[in-house]
Amino acid sequence: MRSRRNSGVRLDYFHSLLERTIFKNQNPVTGLYFSNTESNDAWVRDNVYAIMAVWALSMSYRKQADLDEDRAKAYNLEQDVVRSMRALLTSMIKQVAKVEKFKHTQSLEDSLHAKYSSVTGHTCVGDKEWGHLQVDATSLYLLMLSQMTASGLQIVFTLDEVDFIQNLVFYIENAYRIPDYGIWERGDKTNHGQPELNASSIGMAKAAMEAVNELDLFCARGGAASVIHIKSDKVAQCQAILHSMLPRESSSKEIDAGLLSVIGFPAFAVDDENILNYTRDTIVSKLQGQYGCKRFLRDGYKTVKEHEQVTIHEKDPARMYYEPAELKIFENIECEWPLFYVYLMLDGIFTGNKEKTSEYFDAIDELMVYLPDGSKVMPELYYVPEEKVELEYRSPSSQVRKAGGRIPHLWSQALYIIAMLLKENHVTTGELDPLNRRQVTEAKPDLVIQVAVLAEDTVVQEVLKSHDIFVQTVAEASPIFIYPARVLIHIFKHLGENKKMKLSGNVCGETGVLSTSMLYTLHGKILAFVPQFLDHHQFYLALDNDLLADLMKNDVAFLRNNWKELGRPTVTITVTHGMIENESIQKSILSNIRKFQTGYINGVQIHMDKIGNLISTSCIKRLTFLESEHASDASLAQALAKHCIHSSYDPVWQALVLGQSSSQNLKSNYPQPSLPAVVALDTPESGTSTPQSASSHDSSRRLHGIISRTRSIDIESGLPTQTRRRLPSSPLDRPTTDSQGIPSIEIVHTKFSTPKHTNHLPTVTGLGSSFERTLQKARSFCVGQADSGLPGGLFPLSPLSPSSTGSSDRHFVLPEESTDSTGMIRKVASWMDTTELMDLYAGQEDEELVSQLRACTTLSEQADIVHYLFEKNGLDWNTHINKESEVTVRNLMTELYYKSAKHRTWSLVRHAAGILQKRVEHLAQSVTDLLVRQKQVSVGLPPEPRERIILAPLPPNELEELIYESCGEDRSGAVLTQELIIYLSLFIRTEPHLFTQMFRLRVGLIMQVMTSELARAMNCDADDAYEQLVTLSPCELKELLHHILSGREFGVTITSTKSSHGSTLMNRRPTIICAPKEEVSAGLTLKRQLTRSRRKSLTRQPTTIQDLVEQEVTEDRVGLWLRRRRVDGSLNRAPADFYAKVWKILEVCPGIQIARRFLSQSMTREMTSNEFKFALEVENALNTVPEPEYRQLMVETLMVIACVVENAWIPGFGQVIDVAQLVNAANNLFLGDQAAYDGDALQCCASTDPGFQRPHPLSCQGTAGICEHFYDSAPSGCYGTMVYMTKASLQILNVAQMFEGQDRVDCRPS
Repeated sequence: MRSRRNSGVRLDYFHSLLERTIFKNQNPVTGLYFSNTESNDAWVRDNVYAIMAVWALSMSYRKQADLDEDRAKAYNLEQDVVRSMRALLTSMIKQVAKVEKFKHTQSLEDSLHAKYSSVTGHTCVGDKEWGHLQVDATSLYLLMLSQMTASGLQIVFTLDEVDFIQNLVFYIENAYRIPDYGIWERGDKTNHGQPELNASSIGMAKAAMEAVNELDLFCARGGAASVIHIKSDKVAQCQAILHSMLPRESSSKEIDAGLLSVIGFPAFAVDDENILNYTRDTIVSKLQGQYGCKRFLRDGYKTVKEHEQVTIHEKDPARMYYEPAELKIFENIECEWPLFYVYLMLDGIFTGNKEKTSEYFDAIDELMVYLPDGSKVMPELYYVPEEKVELEYRSPSSQVRKAGGRIPHLWSQALYIIAMLLKENHVTTGELDPLNRRQVTEAKPDLVIQVAVLAEDTVVQEVLKSHDIFVQTVAEASPIFIYPARVLIHIFKHLGENKKMKLSGNVCGETGVLSTSMLYTLHGKILAFVPQFLDHHQFYLALDNDLLADLMKNDVAFLRNNWKELGRPTVTITVTHGMIENESIQKSILSNIRKFQTGYINGVQIHMDKIGNLISTSCIKRLTFLESEHASDASLAQALAKHCIHSSYDPVWQALVLGQSSSQNLKSNYPQPSLPAVVALDTPESGTSTPQSASSHDSSRRLHGIISRTRSIDIESGLPTQTRRRLPSSPLDRPTTDSQGIPSIEIVHTKFSTPKHTNHLPTVTGLGSSFERTLQKARSFCVGQADSGLPGGLFPLSPLSPSSTGSSDRHFVLPEESTDSTGMIRKVASWMDTTELMDLYAGQEDEELVSQLRACTTLSEQADIVHYLFEKNGLDWNTHINKESEVTVRNLMTELYYKSAKHRTWSLVRHAAGILQKRVEHLAQSVTDLLVRQKQVSVGLPPEPRERIILAPLPPNELEELIYESCGEDRSGAVLTQELIIYLSLFIRTEPHLFTQMFRLRVGLIMQVMTSELARAMNCDADDAYEQLVTLSPCELKELLHHILSGREFGVTITSTKSSHGSTLMNRRPTIICAPKEEVSAGLTLKRQLTRSRRKSLTRQPTTIQDLVEQEVTEDRVGLWLRRRRVDGSLNRAPADFYAKVWKILEVCPGIQIARRFLSQSMTREMTSNEFKFALEVENALNTVPEPEYRQLMVETLMVIACVVENAWIPGFGQVIDVAQLVNAANNLFLGDQAAYDGDALQCCASTDPGFQRPHPLSCQGTAGICEHFYDSAPSGCYGTMVYMTKASLQILNVAQMFEGQDRVDCRPS
């Protein structure tokens, strides 16, 4: 008889160990494994790990078989793997109805069960009797099903099972937004049955989707119908959320050792090596002990204290949950699990770290427990004995622990066998990971993104040709068929359909750029899809070409960071008539195409070519699920032809605005224009008027309209006045008035040399050439909150008048601090002020107004009349403007909406959208994107209940209703709120660092701070700034929001542009501009030069331009810190580690009072210092303060107290810390110093008179009783706010007595 090799002997040992520890728990009929002899319950997760051990051993025998007996063992083990995996599959298929319902509801009650009966394979507990929703368990099954199938095992036998697996993918694909019970089945760590968003579930779902993508479940015997498909955009979503959460597991668990299964074997879900290493190091530093790792901090499972607390509970002695205050007693005595040593050992094996592997192998060997039969097995955990608990409290990790829980522990034992097989080289890492997931962190080659630009038709093609851009039309792209993204959504709805099993297939109604950047084949035809943002639907965002151009660049950057498919991404862009302005391609679109031609855009390598030339290097996917026998060519062709791109506009836009349609059917099915064509955006203000307007009403009732409010200054004296508000003028620029008494600006012709930019100051002589250049640069922008720490503006920009045609001189408008009432333009009727509009038309009959509407050719007049009819009669009132058919106010408002979008009059667009209650596409998805990144969202202005807080994803209709309710009658505000949510969602996906230390995004306050920043930059009041905010284009609104979030510098100019589509109409509106870095540096240099030696000269009246600039710089210092506090307070920003510092304060005091909220010391017994739940509690308390600048002073006060605590100056506070009291005390100390040293506050809140009473409200406009000068003081310095806060803390909290009677204490912050 042939002798066995040593490896064969070792394999027999592991086979024997498997028989005694794992196979003994297997039901011989079903093949399922029960976890212990006391119960027949078979957990999905435990079963998968047990099957993995059997699979690993089978591959070891297959590779190293010496005898026929060994080959027989290998075959037997393989078949056992198949049997057990199919047993789990069968148990889940029995719940197919739940899978179908869960796709629609994502309800806890509709989830697959987490455990089944090992005897029957049926469910063993009720839907509500266990925390069944465990996305990680289902994902782990799919992951290992993919790995085993890739290794050659066929587990799925029928096409019905293939469809079920496809629907399991749909079941887990939204893991990034599904709160579940997690890897430990308890959800929140108090075990109250509250599900959470868990990083371990998201990571495992991501790994499963990547593994099963394009996998043929029938192995080599399969075909098109047995292939599984996923949407790459879902994987990217999971990856983004996972990276944003790590190393945190959930809201209640700041770290969890279960994440080891996500960052390493078996998931390998993290491809960012820095995040991976940081997560591993955090687990080791916070959770590793001498006997393994704690599952998470303050884990009470199986501790002796848990048993004591359950026993003494009077109301519910059989309870499974903890009281919040009980969690503190588990600190430092949490059970330690050897299981995680095995994970760390496996991590060392897969990374090739032999030292680490040896270290954890030795540690595991010492923790093994011997059974009576001599088998070495893994215990579930090690606990602190009851008699040693107090000693462990005093000196953590000092006491000897005992093995407890299940011995052997099925999960731990299975992983131990896998680790030993790998360590002894019986099986390799490649055999356990045939899909090569372990290489996820390997460097990827540089990605080249392919771009195919197509013209909508020959007209657009000729326009592009005039710019030396030669492209094909959509029709010339044949045989490649071009479709909008919505067609791809409809196609994928058929994926996974199975009528026999009553499975509806994919219910997702969205697709991303990763999916549209692939080419698809169907019945031998090649299909390409344009990105979804280019679809023109009901909302106006897609009508702003600047925004479209910006989204193009964002999508390219997103592809570079998230593309993982074989082949290059191919982005198909169609240039449409809507992108043509003034018979030329819109500048931003043209700029993007130019950059595509150069081969680079924003650092991303681009290859632009005809789409037919890009096929060979593109990523091409087969739509195999549509190639089955029941999908005929004729039906598919008919369905696709309906959506083939002829125009990117929706039919209503074509019918109402462009006056064109592709078929007679379109003309009959969609409304035709009822309003006259627009020939002017506003009614002229001179005595003359158009015939149409003259016939409508006399000059005394002349309408100004909503569009008038977007005007800024007169172009020239004597021309039609189109001003909204008089801007401050300079001594060189005195106001004049026209015949109507409306002031205008007299343009002064200067002899200064022309600067590079028309909105720069003229060159100043006598200051030196370098200073002149610096001045010219600095004058063109405003300094925002930059890294320099200067939040104030350097120069508020004044809109400048364009030069006269044919004149060699330039005209400039210089600022003046005049507040003369003659400088105020009268208000015009607008939708902002419904009362004024109603008064304007009071007494006129509806028929008369409709008659005027028929003849009216100015957009502003049409807007005012239609809005008046809406306010008086409602949207459904029949206007009888067209005798042939019924035309309601709603029809007119819709037509007005599209016409104003055509002319880019965004204020009117937003008003009409608000009245029609239009909803942004994917609004609910955008809110979800914010929520799943652990950001709460609120809409409306504080306080509650006006401010509505969104804590969980809502259906689109509910979300829309909530937004409109919170904004009340401000319909434009409701539309702006939706816009800002879309932009916030975009930024948090592309630039998550902008949201650091921000836990609640208060959209109402963000809108308010945007208004205040606009008012600062434009030198106007808040009401006018809000009106100007509404006139910004979507792209400019997005840019302004980005400036606010990032602290970048920005300014405002007033631009005069022709309306789109070749119209000669002039549209004047504010434009957001930003400054390059060199100009920022120039501006800061200028500020230093001006403030060093010219302070005295500023006391006299300015007589020169130089004096004006110097005065502007000095005055701009006022409000600098007030603005910074207001911005940070509105954005809910907090300093680094702020919430952990508050936790430490609570540890040494009875509680903290913040406005109306009280934070009790008991919170530290429930939550850990870095726990997300604790941060939210503190945030909620601070959010009860409605004034953002007051909120920030409270934050600063808490930071001062934290400094006292961290330096251990005192052992603790014996009283509740009232933060408002400390801020008020600090303010009083500040005012005392102001009175003593003749400070600025003497003009408002301070006085040398002992009987002085501060007025209420304060004359300085300070909020919450705090002087505005205190708000505007820097934190540091001898007279900084932190000094006064420190002094107030010493007095009120009796800190001074702890310094042993020292007469003086230095309160200056270091």
